[in-house]
Amino acid sequence: MPRASERATSQLKRIGPSGQIALGKEFAGRTAVVEEVEPGVWMVKLGQFIPDSERWLWQRDVQSSLERAEAYAASHPAEASDLDALEQEASSPRLRHSAAG
Repeated sequence: MPRASERATSQLKRIGPSGQIALGKEFAGRTAVVEEVEPGVWMVKLGQFIPDSERWLWQRDVQSSLERAEAYAASHPAEASDLDALEQEASSPRLRHSAAG
């Protein structure tokens, strides 16, 4: 795979009156991060956006926990639940007494 410097291209673009630069239709609808490296120098990187409310899912410890959960789910197939038995168990006096503890 060629390095970025080997495949780098340069184009002259004019910044429009509203401050926009057209990158081409192949990039339409994509999300990009635009970093101002220094005044007048920008780096544009295509990527995916992660909402702040979901960013915690990408922390290392959470990823590790999710991987363990996926491994457990893969080795323990889902089984049908007997809802009547669960309801009976939940309403048993023994269970209510221990929960009140």
